[in-house]
Amino acid sequence: MPRARPLTNINSSAIPQAGHPFSAHQLTPRTPHSGSRTSRLEQGFSKVPLSESNDADYDDHGTLQSAPLLASSSTARFSVRSARERESTTAKNFGKRTFVYPTEFVSKALDRLPLAFGIFMGGVLLILIVLSLTRPEALHKYIGAKAPATSSTTVPSTTADSASATASILPGHSIHTQIDAHILSYQNYTKFPLTGLEYRQECAKIFNGYMAHGDYWDKSMMAPSDVLHADDKAVCSSTVVYMLDGTAGLTADLALMAQAAALARERNRTFLVDDTHWNRGKWIDHFVDVRLLQPGPEPGCKAPPPQELVACPRTARYVVTARTAKYHFGHAFSNHYENAYGRNLNRLKPIFDTAFESFETAILPNAKSKELIQLAREELSKFLKEDSMDSLYVGTHIRRGDSKSMSYSYADRKVPLEEYLEAIKATWTRLHTGESSHSLPATYLATDSPNARREFYQAYKGRIFSLYDSKNPALRAHASPQEYRQSRFDSLDLQARISATRGMVVDLALVSGIWASQSDLKPDATVCALSSTVCRLVPIGLGWDRAFGHVGSDFGELDKKNKHWIEVDQKSSVVPVWRAFLLFN
Repeated sequence: MPRARPLTNINSSAIPQAGHPFSAHQLTPRTPHSGSRTSRLEQGFSKVPLSESNDADYDDHGTLQSAPLLASSSTARFSVRSARERESTTAKNFGKRTFVYPTEFVSKALDRLPLAFGIFMGGVLLILIVLSLTRPEALHKYIGAKAPATSSTTVPSTTADSASATASILPGHSIHTQIDAHILSYQNYTKFPLTGLEYRQECAKIFNGYMAHGDYWDKSMMAPSDVLHADDKAVCSSTVVYMLDGTAGLTADLALMAQAAALARERNRTFLVDDTHWNRGKWIDHFVDVRLLQPGPEPGCKAPPPQELVACPRTARYVVTARTAKYHFGHAFSNHYENAYGRNLNRLKPIFDTAFESFETAILPNAKSKELIQLAREELSKFLKEDSMDSLYVGTHIRRGDSKSMSYSYADRKVPLEEYLEAIKATWTRLHTGESSHSLPATYLATDSPNARREFYQAYKGRIFSLYDSKNPALRAHASPQEYRQSRFDSLDLQARISATRGMVVDLALVSGIWASQSDLKPDATVCALSSTVCRLVPIGLGWDRAFGHVGSDFGELDKKNKHWIEVDQKSSVVPVWRAFLLFN
């Protein structure tokens, strides 16, 4: 057989020369299938058995070429640089191992040098920031700066106003607090404790109009944190003080105080009440001393001097008033204490529980108030049994005076009397079946307005009991003398204000069932308007399940069929349908 003619017309540059790494390799003929494995093998110069390269694998789109074999040198896929890179790669591929020339490695390293330097400097800055916040004394030592001096000497009350502001204190007191830029100065005030409005101004200075970030109890490193304290071991070391400053109604203060008392319990602080500026007498004129009910971690310790109380921050021995409550019970409070995984009412369940516990353990009527409440319950019980053996009644609270409805649908911003009347009838029909559902229930009417009481008597066909109608002069004397207007309340003499406050305590107890024992008379349901804080405290007296019914676990919606708390202002159209307290400007 004649010998095969050698291949001709082959570019000599494609033939490996003697000594070339590929000189021992046999060339594989090109097949007509440009996308086959043989084609890929030709481009990669790697040795694969021919039997494998001839396998039918043309439908493997993941391995097809992304460009024609004969691409134009003018296209973006083909360039001198790419050609050189391919040539370099060809020269460096030996089997499955890949080698990179040192020059190429150095080039890539130099390209990434600015990025590496930036990351290094960012790490250094982060370390410095952490040191400045956690160990400033160490940072001062490293950079050679002087650390703030600690003083244990007597500081006069005329301390100069400077960047390292000191507190306004009484002359002759020994100071044991570090003097630095984190010291508050109240040196411009001459009377202590401050008023609620003055404390609000001091909070505004610290927050400077901006909402604080971080956890509710985080100690801010950028703002003054406390005043200087006298070295008196008998003084309570950690306190929460609620100040009754006379700028809000009784129930508005009680709702906020319930949360303050809960914070003191949680943080293991001593809870105190300051009534210096209260326009309703003394706290113990109406309620039990909180030191007896919630003694705290240091029973018998002395209250801090009034000049050592601060408005903000709460990490100090701070004081809460109705005017500073927005700084302590606002957005940060909600984020920290509400149920983050709940919706609507379920989100507010922890706030409800803390208020409920406070009215069970810290805010209780004193002997005089308790006597009046018991007299009212006994007289109401006799009143209910005059016509029937049924002891059920519906509580109704109508607030007039300076209160405005939350809804703008009423021209005078007052919830019309008809809304209350319709709600009483509809509630009784919903909760009761049989003959009783066709009649109107007896109601206990609590109101600040003698005019509203007269209008209610004229319009309501059921039986009504109120302090105005009591046969006991001791009770009747505490009925509200006039519509409550905060700006005019101080015009009454002190005894009239104390009497009106006692009447409000009795009304709150009977219209809500708060402070009632298991055997005491309680309302079957209560109709009220959310614009009044009395209405916000009513669920505390009724209890969670009776007030809101079977609250949905998924969306926390109000159970409209079984609820016993009926709100006639917003009519449960807002979310959430209930809030524990009001915040003031």
